[in-house]
Amino acid sequence: MATSGSKLLRIIARIYVEFVQNTPLLLQLCFLYYALAFAGVSLGVIRTGIIALGVYTGAYMGEVVRAAIESVPKGQFEAAQAQGFNYLQRMGYIILPQSIPVMLPPMVNQVVNLFKNTSCLYIVGGADLISVTYSFVTGASTGGAYAPAYIVCGLIFFVVCFPLSTLAARWEASLKERKGRVNTSLKTAARKVELKEAA
Repeated sequence: MATSGSKLLRIIARIYVEFVQNTPLLLQLCFLYYALAFAGVSLGVIRTGIIALGVYTGAYMGEVVRAAIESVPKGQFEAAQAQGFNYLQRMGYIILPQSIPVMLPPMVNQVVNLFKNTSCLYIVGGADLISVTYSFVTGASTGGAYAPAYIVCGLIFFVVCFPLSTLAARWEASLKERKGRVNTSLKTAARKVELKEAA
């Protein structure tokens, strides 16, 4: 929508992205879980998490895709249009194959963020657990789960997220290296043409 020729679709995409990115995930979760419940619509923790995290991450993923598509030189669009390709053919055969390698590393980072953001569901789904674990009045433990549980959760997040973030960094480094090789090849080819013309 953000890269389409329709101004209306671009405006809708911009409103969605700006609203979601500029409001906290926690506020969106609380709205879906508590505010809608007061209005008589109870989604439950699972559905609240799926909707809130899906909408929140979708805004960031959409920006990654938009930026990757816009990184393809405009001449590629024009050349495809000159060859008679329609919009879907241009995107499917020419633009997306070039933009996918650009969007993969930041997408993996967004997957890591999505996984970490699931911990925010603790606020809506674990309210009872908090009251069982800790008394905010006396400041004392009430005999429920305590520090070791949080340490184990932290280790699980690290074990899942660290390999993904490392993979994203390696992808990004290999893309930069490949781009450098392509630029070097192009400069070498251009230099050969110049020398041939000079001779």
